[in-house]
Amino acid sequence: MEWLLSWEWFIPLVMFTSFFLLVFLGVPISFSIGISTLISGGFMLPLNTTMIVSGQKIATGLDSFSLLAIPFFILAGSLMNSGGIATRLINFSQVLVGRIPGSLGHVNVLANMMFGSISGSAVATAAAVGGTMSPLQKKAGYDPSYSAAINVTSCITGLLIPPSNVMIVYALTAGGISVATLFMAGYVPGTLMGLGIMAVNFFIAKKRKYPISEKPTLSLIIKYTLDAIPSLLMVVVVIGGILAGVFTATEASAIAVVYTFVLSVLIYREIKFSQLPKIILESVITTSIVLFLIGVSVAMSWAMTNADIPYMVNELLMSVSDNLIVILLIINVLLLVIGIFMDMTPAVLIFTPIFLPIVTNLGMSPIHFGIMMIFNLCIGLCTPPVGSALFVGCSVSGVKLQDLIKPMLPFFVVLLVTLFLVTYIPQLSLFLPNLLGL
Repeated sequence: MEWLLSWEWFIPLVMFTSFFLLVFLGVPISFSIGISTLISGGFMLPLNTTMIVSGQKIATGLDSFSLLAIPFFILAGSLMNSGGIATRLINFSQVLVGRIPGSLGHVNVLANMMFGSISGSAVATAAAVGGTMSPLQKKAGYDPSYSAAINVTSCITGLLIPPSNVMIVYALTAGGISVATLFMAGYVPGTLMGLGIMAVNFFIAKKRKYPISEKPTLSLIIKYTLDAIPSLLMVVVVIGGILAGVFTATEASAIAVVYTFVLSVLIYREIKFSQLPKIILESVITTSIVLFLIGVSVAMSWAMTNADIPYMVNELLMSVSDNLIVILLIINVLLLVIGIFMDMTPAVLIFTPIFLPIVTNLGMSPIHFGIMMIFNLCIGLCTPPVGSALFVGCSVSGVKLQDLIKPMLPFFVVLLVTLFLVTYIPQLSLFLPNLLGL
């Protein structure tokens, strides 16, 4: 432990101690990042210089055309939340998996996968799909805490199945790697995550003898399928257009807004024109929070680089082992702990510059590492004390947090097993990009 007492580790200790102390005291995470950057930067440069440089880094960090995708995708997600899309996807999911034991649980997972991939938000998915599914599952005799556990652990799948805002953030932080390649790399891991949760639900539901949904009539199958096709086509249009080179990921986000507007306002008619100002305002507020978070995280990354933190962490890990298998195990454990206390976006922004050079020097693809990192941090959204998906899931289901932890444990096990597979089998992430020549 002598290295902790050396001067070179003083600034990193000041930075992270002040950051976690501020978070513990309830200071918003973006302000915690900014204040800890100024405190630690003050030991390297005069305080007024640190403030000027930090302000410049915040401005330059947001000066990116690719970042325009984030407000557009956020607005598209807001339109989807109010546009009746969740209900149609739930009905369609019932057509696909309604005859399997634990049918309503499977419907919940599949609807979360589809809605999450379209909206790009785990919280919105937990609220929209969970709010509809909880009463249906309760009526069918499902334990409410078990239903909430399924909803919370499966709402994160959409963050791996594109389009995904956090993938755009990672792509920029990793040095501008291809967003299209990262999007394609997420499909198999995201699907595996959903299938793993469905497998656990299958065995538990069979053991508890939860009922199977009634077989829908042919007319209902046709109706539910036709209702869902316009919603699902958005993914085809967005991802297909990116892969075909018709438009970039940023341009695709604007097209997603137009498509969702036409779908929700003009076709489904679930949103009235009078509701649009409120939806746009909510999107602007969310966007401002996310972009400010990105800006201050860029400033913190500058401070960490100036203090040689990535180099010191690299030296520390290499002193433990130079084996990629061991290094990935250590990084995964660290990210799981980080995910418990920090939301995904700041975690990606802060720790990508630290860990990515280490694993790429050992021969790991930055695409593979990005998928592993996002998968890992997704789990943190389901854990207290800052798991946003967890608290939304509790809210929409009416289940107390303490009653939800035990039913979630089997799902956590399968999430960790799947994370292990995604970490050590690169082709799970790289198969589709390689197949498509990306």
